[in-house]
Amino acid sequence: MNNKKKNDSQSDFSYYGLYLLEYLRTNKFEQATDESFIRERADRAAETYERARLDGYPSEGAQELAMNTLLERLRHSKYSILREVVENEFHEEIAEKNRDAFIEKLLPLVGNNFSVYDLSDDNFALSPDYNRLYTELTGSIAFYLEEHGV
Repeated sequence: MNNKKKNDSQSDFSYYGLYLLEYLRTNKFEQATDESFIRERADRAAETYERARLDGYPSEGAQELAMNTLLERLRHSKYSILREVVENEFHEEIAEKNRDAFIEKLLPLVGNNFSVYDLSDDNFALSPDYNRLYTELTGSIAFYLEEHGV
């Protein structure tokens, strides 16, 4: 019954709330279980859309502004960055069917790699820091695979 109550409260999310919930879950952000965070973000996105339309933006432009508001400072999760490294650099070593489990297992082991970087910066992927983190993670994964005979 507790599960049903949780699902019922999530089913009354707005379009933006449902979009954000799916995004947070897919990219394994901590906020995926924070209903008030999701509602507040969704409300701000809807307000942004409404203001933009009243200011004369076409619906596509207003939607773009709303999505920027919705996802602000949520562009990069530890999980999604680690997944990118595994898919790009270790696709031959880690079979696609095993990647999620591998990433989940590895994430706590490489957590310190992320500690010196600001993942909340929306432009992080365009920065030299992203390249450094990518390289560090590649090395950590290679070391892990070597140590564990994979």
